[in-house]
Amino acid sequence: MNKTRLSVSVRALAASTTLLLVTSGVAVAEQAPAAPQIDAKAWILMDYASGKVLAEAKADERLDPASLTKMMASYVTGQAIKSGKITNDDMVTVGKDAWATGNPLLQGSSLMFLKPGDRIPVSELNKGIVIQSGNDASIALADYVAGSQDAFVGLMNNYVKALGLQNTHFKTVHGLDSEGQYSTARDMALIGQALIRDVPEEYALHKEKEFTFNKIRQINRNRLLWSSNLKVDGIKTGHTSGAGNNLVASATDGDMRLISVVLGAATDGIRFRESEKLLTWGFRFYETVTPIKANTAFTTQRIWFGDRSQANLGVEKDAAITIPKGQMKNLKASFTLTASQLQAPLKKYQQVGTIDFQLDGKTIEQRPLVVLDDVPEAGFFGRIWDFVMMKIDGLFGKWFS
Repeated sequence: MNKTRLSVSVRALAASTTLLLVTSGVAVAEQAPAAPQIDAKAWILMDYASGKVLAEAKADERLDPASLTKMMASYVTGQAIKSGKITNDDMVTVGKDAWATGNPLLQGSSLMFLKPGDRIPVSELNKGIVIQSGNDASIALADYVAGSQDAFVGLMNNYVKALGLQNTHFKTVHGLDSEGQYSTARDMALIGQALIRDVPEEYALHKEKEFTFNKIRQINRNRLLWSSNLKVDGIKTGHTSGAGNNLVASATDGDMRLISVVLGAATDGIRFRESEKLLTWGFRFYETVTPIKANTAFTTQRIWFGDRSQANLGVEKDAAITIPKGQMKNLKASFTLTASQLQAPLKKYQQVGTIDFQLDGKTIEQRPLVVLDDVPEAGFFGRIWDFVMMKIDGLFGKWFS
């Protein structure tokens, strides 16, 4: 198959919509130092916008998520509110299954301290889950959203499939130890990314530092929210005897957001220290840039048999790229078309090629190159004219190639 490739300076592209051919050599890209050693069973550091994994260890090992399970419960709740299935003002009647005194499974665990028959707004239960990690609140809200805990778990696992998670399966709505319940550092980072991206109003609850219900004030267990070194705004702690100490954290530095996951730390203090270490390293040595914005022309190409002769090509979603700090000036981009001649009809966002981003002459990221607008087929005479012109173009192309 014939392919067309063009290299461009990404730095120039970011400053202008004009494409410039690169004729100079590529500077050698400096590499970030190795990630710090992390004292945990498994861990990962991922950039939110680009999805780039900056460091990891045993990130696909299936482990007990503990209360990190509530991140998916929060996602399901956020989607239910977003879709209008429920509202924050809906009043929920607490059932006996959410009463710790009558449910041995809940005794001694994190609680909102609900009682059967209590009438509580969805918004309060939601805060009880996110801020207080209340297992009783998880049950009460699950019953209301889906009719039962089992049905709510079904919704959780449906979203597991929808998000493409490969190593996660939930058995409970709260995360208390249950045989057959597992997740991984990688999947938890992806759940965090989805929570921030898809239900931002729900995610905003995760930065709240305390919540008082029925005159009982409880502090958010994520101590990184008080960090003076990092701007942490979430996400969730988890601990059971089976899981050890877990933490998913997210922090921002300017336009950059990172998500860290630490699973199976030996102590409460270690999970916070190691998470802070990971996030600090990531912000110190990496940056995330967006050289190509969604729906902005990256290149314009000749289209045959269409109702126009040219079409703008670009990316459907912002092409965020995470690179070692200071390397933006050396970032290059090229594109390859899947066919030497693009022919109508073409649909908006139809992929017609690939954009390659390179540092030091090596491809570090790729993004689909798509058509930014529909290109309908031309009328009969327009197609005949293009047929003749395409043959002429092909003939002269062979002579001068």
